[in-house]
Amino acid sequence: MNTQDLFSLKGRCALVTGGSRGIGRMIAEGFLAQGARVYITARKAEACEATARELSALGTCVALPGDVSTLEGIQALVGELSQRESALDILVNNAGAAWGAPYAEFPESGWDKVVDLNLKAPFFLTQALTPMLKAATREHLAKVINIASIDGISVNPQETYSYAASKAGLIQLTRRMALHLAKERISVSAIAPGAFASDMNRTARDHAEEVSARIPAGRVGTPEDMAGAAIFLASRAGDYVVGSTLIVDGGVTHAR
Repeated sequence: MNTQDLFSLKGRCALVTGGSRGIGRMIAEGFLAQGARVYITARKAEACEATARELSALGTCVALPGDVSTLEGIQALVGELSQRESALDILVNNAGAAWGAPYAEFPESGWDKVVDLNLKAPFFLTQALTPMLKAATREHLAKVINIASIDGISVNPQETYSYAASKAGLIQLTRRMALHLAKERISVSAIAPGAFASDMNRTARDHAEEVSARIPAGRVGTPEDMAGAAIFLASRAGDYVVGSTLIVDGGVTHAR
């Protein structure tokens, strides 16, 4: 048993959507530290390129700005990546959006924007990248990691209808895709984060002490917590995890 290389990503190629900030950046940084070369994509080109420059201090990090919420954006991203790489070892479907509004006022725009990015994009991006993922499976499994949320597992008090529905759907989609792609030596799994400080979770970012009081572990998540979970699933250590969702929340879902 070679445990020294169990969590290594040396020589592997990863794409992280929504990689310019928040959870995506945490994962990208962790992958780089483990030896992967990482491509990050985000809709805002300037922020994507700035993050790639910063993370390049740790290894090879390349910005591929784009909008994965549309099929046109997905095809453009896949085209850019395929010009640079012949195979893709790891895909992290992290790009996401949220929308909150009272039930009686919840708009169609808030439904479509969130569901298109959180649920539709992971399926069609993975579909489009499947040939590149299959090309990476000679020596090890290729990995797809979908970033869900604990809000897709248990119900919180906020009126984020499309967000909760999209994340619950993503967890089920992970199971369905995993069964299909396992025979292609592509392992699909998911992470359901709890409170991590980010622009999307400003409450955890700006009121960490208050949020921590509601978490059994007594604190919000750190970049190391998220990177560790993603490295586990992406590496040889996570090869036997197929279709499952890893909850990384300090125990919140058990306390709700």
